[in-house]
Amino acid sequence: MTDSFSDELWDSITDIYGAILAHPFIRGLTDGTLPAESFAFFVVQDGLYLRQYASALAAVGSRAPRPAATRMFARHAADAVAVERELHSALLPELGISAEAASAAEPAPTNLAYTSYLLSTIRGGTYAEGVGAVLPCYWIYWEVGKELLLQGSPDPRYQRWIDTYGGDEFGQVVREVIAEADAAGAILSDAERALVRRHFRTTSRYEWMFWDMGYRRESWPV
Repeated sequence: MTDSFSDELWDSITDIYGAILAHPFIRGLTDGTLPAESFAFFVVQDGLYLRQYASALAAVGSRAPRPAATRMFARHAADAVAVERELHSALLPELGISAEAASAAEPAPTNLAYTSYLLSTIRGGTYAEGVGAVLPCYWIYWEVGKELLLQGSPDPRYQRWIDTYGGDEFGQVVREVIAEADAAGAILSDAERALVRRHFRTTSRYEWMFWDMGYRRESWPV
């Protein structure tokens, strides 16, 4: 028996997390084999994603039952935009991409599907469902970042990304949301917990798909 709802959620995606760590995008960050074109594509798409993710966090916060949670998600929404601007303003020139080109980019199919699922779940579901849907982006990035920090990267551009998501500052942000998931889960019925778990697993799958999208430089087929 798990100790908390968040333990239950994480245990439900061990197969997905293992697949993420084994993906050539992730392995390529640490051994330097990730093509620069794939990383550049990922960075641009991530910028587009974070803007929508910030909207999703603000929407979750607007439905929170406690003012402290509303403030937390509002702060995280603002931080997501700030991180995107700071990190990408440093990375884009090094990758040969102008800010104008990045802003004009079209979301790839996986990116659009992921953000659409997030916003649909938050707007059409309960507060707990929304928390479950946004949590994998926080949690998986932190866990991946910690793994990558242990290995490092020979490419300074990749290392800068690793440092952002594997550090203690981001870890504290993630722990806040994990605690909120536990608080929300404590009052749910078994059926409600199963629904939150399903959203958590679905968006975890989208996390794998996002790495894969970047690696393949996914485009619309028509």
